[in-house]
Amino acid sequence: MTDITFVDVTLRDGNHTYKHQFTSEIVSKTAAALDAAGVDIIEVGHGDGLGGSTVHIGRSPEPAINLIKAACDSVTQARIAVLLLPGFGIFRDLEECKEAGVSVARIASHSTEADTTKQHIRKAADLGMMTVGYLISAGMADPETLADEARKLESYGASYVNLAESQGHLVPTEVAERVRAVRNAVSIPIGFHPHNNLGLANGNILAAIDEGATYIDGSLKGFGGGAGNAQTEATIAALKRAGHTVRTDLPGILDAAQVFADLVAPQPMPVIDNDSIMMGYANVYGGYVLPVKRAAEKYGIDARALIMKLGERSVVAGQEDAVEQEAQALAAAQAKAVA
Repeated sequence: MTDITFVDVTLRDGNHTYKHQFTSEIVSKTAAALDAAGVDIIEVGHGDGLGGSTVHIGRSPEPAINLIKAACDSVTQARIAVLLLPGFGIFRDLEECKEAGVSVARIASHSTEADTTKQHIRKAADLGMMTVGYLISAGMADPETLADEARKLESYGASYVNLAESQGHLVPTEVAERVRAVRNAVSIPIGFHPHNNLGLANGNILAAIDEGATYIDGSLKGFGGGAGNAQTEATIAALKRAGHTVRTDLPGILDAAQVFADLVAPQPMPVIDNDSIMMGYANVYGGYVLPVKRAAEKYGIDARALIMKLGERSVVAGQEDAVEQEAQALAAAQAKAVA
């Protein structure tokens, strides 16, 4: 059985579900509850990471560093992590986070663009932070490509490689192929971050662990892009049930989930709705679920048709303008057909 390091991403990826409106109070109380439950690493910040608070994606109600400081001040055991996508986040963001008490920097890129992370991984390492090479949308790259990108991350000094299955598109055999390829390519540990659009998040986690993954991501109540992430409290139960070693306490994490749910009420919990299923099927980035719903309503078009167009276009994270473009094109085509 495997010794698992558990990373809870509620306070970063879950911000997508909450329209990037987490406050210091939500972060402080949730981080304290996660810490009390024995979670190893807690990721905090805007849904798109450091520098992500923009008109283009969504403004936070307060500076990200406030949320990060609130988390750092609320834990006694857990390590606090941040996510940075080069182009959004800059060196100074990493420096401020280090000063605030952050000890883990997860440096992200699209799954075929690891070379964009080199400088930021090395900067984080120079600051004495644990550095993670984070490959977004791992389901959009084949196993061999992921192995090549993972080799780059290892050469840059990453402490481990995290494969983010951001669309909830892969089935367990496909996850296993990708983790196996990366395991055979690098000597550093491997992490896995699933989404639940097809209801396969925990099955995919178990497949990833069978092939060597030892860092696992989840979020309380499943908060996250698309249909949400693996639901931390259910994932902890499943990992323990499968015989893996997890330091997180099951009753404690159930308590943390309730603390978080009370803080964000009456926000609905993520569900596997029709749009989320279509996004998983079409391999569309989960962070687009709310923009897709808004665009479909705004232009009076079928959300399913819009999602399929985005899938055909192979949109990646950070291309929110593509949702609007394709929605306008569908609306124009629909009007022409009626005329």
